[in-house]
Amino acid sequence: MLLTALLWLLGAVVLACLAIVGFFVFKTRRIAAWVERTMPPAGKFIDINGNRIHYVDIGEGPPIVFLHGLGAQLHHFTHPLFKVFGPGYRLIALDRPGSGYSTRARGSTGRLPEQADIVCAFMEKLGLEKPVVVGHSLGGSVALAIAVEHPDAISGLVLLAALTHKEVDLRLEFKALFVSSPLKRFVLAHTISAPAGLKYGMKTMGLIFAPHSPPENYMTENGGYIGLRPSHYYASATDFTVIEMDLPRLSERYNEIKVPSGLLFGGVDPIISLEVQGTPVKQKIEGLDLEIAEDLGHMPQFIGPEQVTAFIRRIAERAFADRVSASNI
Repeated sequence: MLLTALLWLLGAVVLACLAIVGFFVFKTRRIAAWVERTMPPAGKFIDINGNRIHYVDIGEGPPIVFLHGLGAQLHHFTHPLFKVFGPGYRLIALDRPGSGYSTRARGSTGRLPEQADIVCAFMEKLGLEKPVVVGHSLGGSVALAIAVEHPDAISGLVLLAALTHKEVDLRLEFKALFVSSPLKRFVLAHTISAPAGLKYGMKTMGLIFAPHSPPENYMTENGGYIGLRPSHYYASATDFTVIEMDLPRLSERYNEIKVPSGLLFGGVDPIISLEVQGTPVKQKIEGLDLEIAEDLGHMPQFIGPEQVTAFIRRIAERAFADRVSASNI
């Protein structure tokens, strides 16, 4: 009798758990469907070694490729920067593999050398001749991997509030993204990540944009809601979890970087510190142009787009000097 009661109780608990999981799966799918209807892809697609890359390509001139940071997508450049950048350059922003509307090939690891290989293959397929690569935050890590592993593929390197070295102490707010189990990442992506993101998204943005306020239209025009899609969460958690596998090794090779390079670092960045992520790079990359923007935080392209644009142009002019001179002959 007691055994029967226990079995009934166990069955009820299992059914209740399945019902809860089913509810969150249903809710996540509804949120993802709403996001895709409201904010569809803004650019074109190209297949790169099993990865389907979403990108925006505007303008004419020497090419500049933009790589976004953790949990972000190409709107982090197209909306705040491309509108003020001005003529003279071809500007290409892509959703890194798995992020935004790009998909990641089956079996991909998300590790930095892998992402660097994909971006280089993307640049080659688009016929981009030795572009300048701009990387923000974790996108800066990918840009550095390109500069180290594929030195002949680029003409210059621009880092914006870049993650350049392994952080010893993770902020508590980001530890939730450190999910070592791929299965657990998958389950979280398809159950609670979207509802939680919808509920706490602006609070997180407040932290990332501090000490400034996020743009009022961030979740819409700047693509914030796109981060609620399950595939986007899975890729972001993967990137965050595996970055420590490669960053220490890569950081030991920054002295090999010889292309014109610049690092713009916010003086009030609450996410990463100048002492850990900025100053050591200055010591390792010969001729690095380090600009400390005293009034900017971790999202300089949103808060100071004119200053960021001027900085990118300054490095690009150095990187493309020979090309521009040849065109004037």
